[in-house]
Amino acid sequence: MKKQSLQEFVKQKRKEAGLTQIELSEKSGVGLRFIRELEQGKQTLRMDKVNNVLMLFGQELGPTDMDRAKLLREEE
Repeated sequence: MKKQSLQEFVKQKRKEAGLTQIELSEKSGVGLRFIRELEQGKQTLRMDKVNNVLMLFGQELGPTDMDRAKLLREEE
């Protein structure tokens, strides 16, 4: 089973909830630009703001296992 990226998760949950990006930004208290950057996979995002968004879906950021072999391939 492929792990879902944060950007995929947020976009999927937003669509399942029937929310636009504007509505998600308003409900989570973050800016529209932040939502767009989050869904586009920006590499540097504030964790507190990500958690504000994830809270709407009953989730929060946390440590997860990683594929070390993939990490080593990316470093080459």
